[in-house]
Amino acid sequence: MGKSLIQQARGHGSFTYRVRRNAYRYKISYPTLEEIGKAVVIKLINSAAHTAPLAKMKIGNKIFFNPAAQGIYEGQEIEIGSPNMTPGNIIQLKNAPIGANIFNIEIRPGDGGLMIRTSGGTATVIKRGDNRVGLLMANKKEVSLDENCRASVGIIAGQGRKLKPVVKAGKKHHMMKARNKLWPRTSAVKMNAVDHPFGSGRGKRIKSKIAKRNAPAGAKVGHLRPSRTGRKK
Repeated sequence: MGKSLIQQARGHGSFTYRVRRNAYRYKISYPTLEEIGKAVVIKLINSAAHTAPLAKMKIGNKIFFNPAAQGIYEGQEIEIGSPNMTPGNIIQLKNAPIGANIFNIEIRPGDGGLMIRTSGGTATVIKRGDNRVGLLMANKKEVSLDENCRASVGIIAGQGRKLKPVVKAGKKHHMMKARNKLWPRTSAVKMNAVDHPFGSGRGKRIKSKIAKRNAPAGAKVGHLRPSRTGRKK
């Protein structure tokens, strides 16, 4: 009898494929909409779960974490709600001039920032009108958002992260293990027949596998309710 597929084992949710909780102990967010003023960068943190360094900031008695902007330093004062375009400041989109670089952008006002959060990431303000602001994202797509959404000014630090080669498989192993990502990734047709329905590659005749509509996440593999199967005659 064959083994369960990798995606089935991952969907099962065992500790083999579950990241250690401690890796994600820093949650990226903004203060509430009512909190306006100056925050202080207490510390720059290296987080295993994030590709960019995080800035630990304090405003009043509250502490929050944000991806560190390129060029900020510990002890720097960050303005929240001000139209000042100093890198690291948190502004509303309506105060961002055309051509400004921003990151950690809210989709809805007050959600804490959901877009452009990886190292070296930035979006550009390209147009404004009808209480909306148009942004050019890193993937060259345009997005229109509410002008009251907040974002951070500048470019996220760690821009050259992918330029340095990994070189050794052992280093890659530890990099992926920190976030519990599946590595190395093996093609199904390269496996043995006992490990996967497409295994051994005998003739590369891949069998049609249809998953049930209400199958659990770990069993939803193969064709997901296709309208028809087989060669069209």
